[in-house]
Amino acid sequence: MRKVDIAIIGGGPAGLCAAISAATSGAKVLLMDRNETLGGQLIKQTHMFFGSEKQYASKRGFNISDILLDQINEYKENVEILKNANVLGLYEDGVITIENNGKYEKVKPKAMVVATGASEKVLAFPQNDLPGIYGAGAVQTLMNVYGIKPGKRVLMVGAGNIGLIVSYQLMQAGVEVVGIIDAAPEIGGYLVHASKVRRMGVPIRTRYTVKEAIGQDCLEKVVICKLDENWTPIEGTEETIEADVMCISVGLSPLCELLQQAGCKMKYVPELSGETAIRNENYETTVEGIFIAGDVAGVEEASSAMVEGYLAGLCAAEKVGYRHEKFEELKEDYTKQLESLRAGHVGDRIRSGIEKVMGV
Repeated sequence: MRKVDIAIIGGGPAGLCAAISAATSGAKVLLMDRNETLGGQLIKQTHMFFGSEKQYASKRGFNISDILLDQINEYKENVEILKNANVLGLYEDGVITIENNGKYEKVKPKAMVVATGASEKVLAFPQNDLPGIYGAGAVQTLMNVYGIKPGKRVLMVGAGNIGLIVSYQLMQAGVEVVGIIDAAPEIGGYLVHASKVRRMGVPIRTRYTVKEAIGQDCLEKVVICKLDENWTPIEGTEETIEADVMCISVGLSPLCELLQQAGCKMKYVPELSGETAIRNENYETTVEGIFIAGDVAGVEEASSAMVEGYLAGLCAAEKVGYRHEKFEELKEDYTKQLESLRAGHVGDRIRSGIEKVMGV
């Protein structure tokens, strides 16, 4: 059985930052990710980040992942990385089981940070399994990681930040975006993103949804319809749009199965996009020694995920006896960064959700 001070499950923005924070505190860290390339969502994000300099504002996502990996490399004597490592189970005795390149292993950490991220939500409509119907994350992976156009004519479903950003990236790649629809009464993403796609001639229509997909072996057309104030389809408003790709960007759900298996107390919180773990200000769950960070703690922007990772890694290391010499200063700084990222009207929903999970 492999023993380590801190085990981190997930090598996305939260996991990478947790590894940096725990390693700089002096803890021995094992970072596990199921993919060959670390960085999670960052490696497919070509847009510039908002936030402050501390969250790498004006840097592009794939550049940020390189920066974080370079920082980890500075503490390589404290960080072991397992790629292609699928975590199979997280048990009540604190043992983690993994499949690593065909080999079954057990890991026993003194504490752990679960940073498993989130999965894309889907929509239910006739023929929603036709080839050509993708989640926004899959489209970003095809274009920005592998350089493959998903198709020629795309209908984007979802006018949040991800839907707007991916629409713009599609157009940059030479793909025609025939329109963006959203069931909500207002555009959910930032105005700056919506303005960019509108200036390029793409209509954004709210209170619209997908009624059905049409096609034999792949997507050929999409039938959309208008919704009333009760989110009910309005008869006679159907419209058929020719498209060989439908990109669905209707949100994410925290990947919390491991936390449930470990016995962490969970709560369904719509403001945080689904089931997540009850935790304290240090991001420690109701199971002692299990910390969370990133989208598994509630879906937000990558900037917040990174700061949560720093905070969770710092506190996990302190939990097992590796207190950073600037622990209080750093903890206060990370807390203030999160408060700033969640400030104002835009953060109302997130702040409301966090109040519901604070309970350890």
